[in-house]
Amino acid sequence: MLNVLDALLRDLFLTTVAQLTSDSQIGFEPPDDTWRSTVATLSVNGNPANALNVYLVDLVENRKLRTNERVRTIEEGIVVEHPAPARADCHYLVSAWSPATATPATAPTVDEHALLYEALATIEQNAPVNPSRIYPPGSAALAAVPELIRESDLPTTIGHEGFPKLAEFWGTMGPNHRWKPVVYLTVTVPVQLLVQIAGPMVTTRLTEYRISGVPESGEIWVQIGGTVVNASVVPGQAVSDAWVEIEPLAGGRVQSMRTNGLGRFTFGWLQPGTYLLRYQAEGFAVPPPRQVDVPSPTGEYDLEFP
Repeated sequence: MLNVLDALLRDLFLTTVAQLTSDSQIGFEPPDDTWRSTVATLSVNGNPANALNVYLVDLVENRKLRTNERVRTIEEGIVVEHPAPARADCHYLVSAWSPATATPATAPTVDEHALLYEALATIEQNAPVNPSRIYPPGSAALAAVPELIRESDLPTTIGHEGFPKLAEFWGTMGPNHRWKPVVYLTVTVPVQLLVQIAGPMVTTRLTEYRISGVPESGEIWVQIGGTVVNASVVPGQAVSDAWVEIEPLAGGRVQSMRTNGLGRFTFGWLQPGTYLLRYQAEGFAVPPPRQVDVPSPTGEYDLEFP
């Protein structure tokens, strides 16, 4: 995700800052002596060119955006929990650089300030950063962005109430370092957490009612659940909005319902016995009913369109 964010910032600057026309003018490495040497010989189309350094200096969790929400899905009979992403603030120091040497007639710092101002204006005008506004719709560049952020507004802010370690930072960039102004840029990105296996899906629930102290008064009721799937096109593909009906083999009250978006159905208040499960859905031939025992020894009540 960090490399994706780097690419987003690079392409944003390239498409909005007039001075920046080549990838070589934007660097993400430390602005140390090696970087200075690179800038000193930098040219575009045979002409000396200014550069922008976008250095990721820190990563901090955004606790204000923390959530414990989870989304549950069913994958091959296993309940999977998808934790909501954490959020990380990516702190960048953006600085401008000129290859020119200061002389009485040349003031490279002025050129650097002009470039830094353009970069600042670009960030302000395009905040929050959103990949779908940087890349054209349907482009390969947009498709390469993870779906998690492809059309998302990424919180983007300027400033950090002053950066108290800025002097220390420049002091580590080489013995001949000079203090340079920076734009302190913060972009917040999601951090996808690991998927958690919650366990096998519950398909049978038994409930027993009895009068206290009278064991022979016990009465058992059963709730069952299953999934309607389509095996003809994609094996195991869930069929939503299918009608499912359950009826006792010996006759009696019939229950029916439609499957949800995951193809799931459930029936409750069933007494132990043998039942028929009938099902149908638009676009499918009506299959023969399935006979099941409730509760099932295998705990499996799935229905399949061949």
